[in-house]
Amino acid sequence: MAWETVIGLEIHSQLATNSKIFSGASTTYGAEPNTQACAVDLGLPGVLPVLNEEVVRMAAMFGLATHSTVAPRSVFARKNYFYPDLPKGYQISQFELPIVHDGYLDVELEDGSSKRIGITRAHLEEDAGKSLHENFMGKTGIDLNRAGTPLLEIVSEPDIRSAKEAVAYMKKIHSLVRYLGISDGNMQEGSFRCDANVSIRPLGQEAFGTRAEIKNINSFRFVEQAINYEVERQIMVLEGGGEVVQETRLFDADRHETRSMRSKEEANDYRYFPDPDLLPVELDEAYIAAVRESLPEMPDAKKARFVSEHGLSEYDAGILTATREMADYFEAAAQVAGAAGKLTANWVIGELSAALNRDDCDISNSPVSADMLGGMLLRIEDGTISGKIAKQVFEAMWQGEGSADEVIDKQGLRQISDAAAIEGIISDVLDNNPKQIEQYRGGQVKLFGFFVGQVMKATQGKANPKQVNELLRKLLDG
Repeated sequence: MAWETVIGLEIHSQLATNSKIFSGASTTYGAEPNTQACAVDLGLPGVLPVLNEEVVRMAAMFGLATHSTVAPRSVFARKNYFYPDLPKGYQISQFELPIVHDGYLDVELEDGSSKRIGITRAHLEEDAGKSLHENFMGKTGIDLNRAGTPLLEIVSEPDIRSAKEAVAYMKKIHSLVRYLGISDGNMQEGSFRCDANVSIRPLGQEAFGTRAEIKNINSFRFVEQAINYEVERQIMVLEGGGEVVQETRLFDADRHETRSMRSKEEANDYRYFPDPDLLPVELDEAYIAAVRESLPEMPDAKKARFVSEHGLSEYDAGILTATREMADYFEAAAQVAGAAGKLTANWVIGELSAALNRDDCDISNSPVSADMLGGMLLRIEDGTISGKIAKQVFEAMWQGEGSADEVIDKQGLRQISDAAAIEGIISDVLDNNPKQIEQYRGGQVKLFGFFVGQVMKATQGKANPKQVNELLRKLLDG
């Protein structure tokens, strides 16, 4: 039987605030266990939550950036369940009236096509603590530092039809929250993770199959692996005459498989009700308009502008706008380099990215700043150095030897552009290779490259390649 996969993602993005959603406790990552959980986070008697205004602004930014409705009135609710790392016995979340709803994102797929994926809602909530199982000899340790950390949970429509589509959508959300500056998107630190709801149905059937929810997946690669495994598992169950049960499953990254965790809860299991300690959030049109004015240029708009303003291909513009940091770096370097948009793009995508990957370095900490790269590209443009010598200059800058001009002067790398000097060197090369001249003029035109190589060798690569080609052809053909 032919099966169709149906996927919906629930992405949890930690908001980049200095303090928690309902308390003044720090959200800094890496502190000693239980040193950043205050009385409010623990729900101790007599304390009251106070909403962090910044999380409201960030949620509104996300809503506007995803063509969603930012609700003029939203309500916090208590989601009741009992787990060791949930100190209050309930989580403050949003249920019937979320702050953001009914939006969409257009996602570019691997084959170049675009697909629109609906966003059902995005709501604010607090994170729970963390259960620790290592080094406790059969016991569980509880770290409540994360309790109360602000999250934006982004729930997609069940519009996704493959693991690759899920990854493309998740990457688009990841890029967007970083562009907006509302999350650092750090998956290793738990700032960005997702739950995947996966089901299958016979191809052509409208009714959805029974879904399984795969919890807390924290990498794009694991999302793809987990979904593919779960799809195959469900097909095997149904084709073997069994039934898929609604449940929550975990993904085992070592075994590349999902395994059952618990039966899946329904909304009524959580006994949602409005939190009596928190007033509804009311946003007027002036507030929403002010947030809209503060939005940065979005990735799709930036990509289109890079194509039109800098003459880049869709592919190159897509790479450069994948992250806000790379897009900003490119623009800064291109501004210094003048009109050399394509040249700048080639160096950012090529040499710079290779160096960053080689040394496991983030572009924001690149030893070669955007101004430095742009300054080097100016020297390629004005003929001071060739593209080949530029690689030597770039590596020297990367090693901390100074700006392009400093490296060029220190190492004597200025390109020879004096026509008379180059012509004299070419004459010497031709005098030393009469046999090759005869072969070239006899029809072996590929030997032209041999002569170019000899001239560049004689000048230690400093001769202007364009002039070498022009003068050499003139002398050989003459």
